[in-house]
This record gives sequence, C-alpha cells and structure tokens, in this order.
Amino acid sequence: MGWLKLLFLMTCAYLLYSAFLFVVQRALIFPTMFVGIPQGLDQPADLERMWVETSFGRVEAWLLPSRRPGPDGKSPLLVFAHGNGEVIDIWPSVLEPLADRGMNILFVEYPGYGRSAGKPSQKSITEAFTASYDLVASRSEVDSERIFLWGRSIGGGAVCALAAQRPSAGLILMSTFTSLRPFARRYLAPSFLIRDPFDNLEVVRRYPHPVLVIHGRNDTVIPYQHGVELARHASHARLVPYDCDHNDCPPRWEPFFRILEDFCKNRDPAPSS
Repeated sequence: MGWLKLLFLMTCAYLLYSAFLFVVQRALIFPTMFVGIPQGLDQPADLERMWVETSFGRVEAWLLPSRRPGPDGKSPLLVFAHGNGEVIDIWPSVLEPLADRGMNILFVEYPGYGRSAGKPSQKSITEAFTASYDLVASRSEVDSERIFLWGRSIGGGAVCALAAQRPSAGLILMSTFTSLRPFARRYLAPSFLIRDPFDNLEVVRRYPHPVLVIHGRNDTVIPYQHGVELARHASHARLVPYDCDHNDCPPRWEPFFRILEDFCKNRDPAPSS
C-alpha cells in the first residue's frame, strides 16, 4: 500500500501547487511591484494628459495629437497598449515620429500601473481601454472610420479585448500570443486555471478587418509560432517577421513605421508569410 500513500501525497502536493499558481498568477502576469515610473524622461510638448473614470477608480491616458491632420482636420487614431513590464511614460518619445506622419496616438495605462488606480486583470484592463476609447474616439480631430488598435506583448490581449467591444479599422499585434492558456504548460498546470486567458486567437478569427502581425523569429518569451497562428487564422492578415527576440522587436523603428503608415492607409494587406 506504500505506493498508494505516495500517490496520495503527490496528488495533494500537485493540488496545493495548482492552488498556489491560481492565487499568484496575476502577480506573475502583471508584475506591477517591479515596474516603476521612470524619472527625467523628456515628453513631447503637445502631449495631452487625461484621467479616465472607471468603476474601480481613475486610470491615466495620454494623447499625442497628429501634427499633419487631413484637409478636414481629422487624422487616424492609434490606440496603443504596452507590454506587462512597462508604463506609458516610455512610449511617447519612441512613437513621436508617427505624430509627424499624421496620426493621433492614444496611450492607455493599465489599472494598477504607474499612477492608475485598480488592479490589473482582463476585466479591468478591458474596462480601462473601452472607457479611454469612448473618451477620445468622438473628438473632432479623430477620424472615427480609421481607428487602429495596436498591442505589444500582453498589450495584444488588451487591444483584442477592445476590438471585441468597439469598432476599429485594423489590428496591429506585435510580439503577442494566441492566448495565455498555452503558457500554463510551462508551470505544469492545467490551462483552465488561467483567470485572464486573453483569447486573442478567437477574436482574430471573428475580426472582419485587416490584421498586421509583427513577431520576432527568435522570440524567447512568446514563441514565433503564436504570431504565425494569429496571421493564419485572420481573414485579412499580413505577417511581418523579424530576426530578433522579444524586447528588440522591431530591430529598427523607422522601417516599421513605414509599414505601419502603409497599413493605416487602408490598403489591402499582403498575404501572410
């Protein structure tokens, strides 16, 4: 009977381990305690800071306005969602050239990150992004027919969740995943324990507009195959692969900005690679 006792102990240990992962998983997915607010960053002078009201408190959002509006005074809007180890503070200076190319850029902070209230989860992030979208999409300088949702890494989950709730003209998924469920295997845990699955693949399957997928072939955080699968299941997709890892994608921003600008002009995307 010794083996039955051993099996019982192993089962109990695994159940305790799974329960532990269930409790701490959000701290692993959203490591807010390790994400500080960088000091001394130079921000564009025309950056507009705003607070967005949600059911759990205020979240911060920044709007970098287009510097080349169209004849009607309107420009496309890019809604940008950053990675899980970042805050919005680092991105305006990086993406400022897009404002010079005629795009409005909305940076939305995650609940519990930076100066925003609340705690991050799929539900709270979706609420933060839909509320921010609603606040900006109707503004006179925004072309409501050309709103594009751009997510990097975990941000792909944020914008896919937003795409399921609000209209958009296109999705840009950079270094993102099909779903968080497959990552449970890394921890030897069943996928149904994932509390915030961010099922991007299901959203992409149903999404009727163009999808631009950018992914590093050498990505050690989110394997390249995730990008391939997202592009393969989208009805209108272009896959742009780079020979890079996760945090250095894209290797150079300027060539990528040209691809992004072309995508946002509503041209038909090229077939997936």
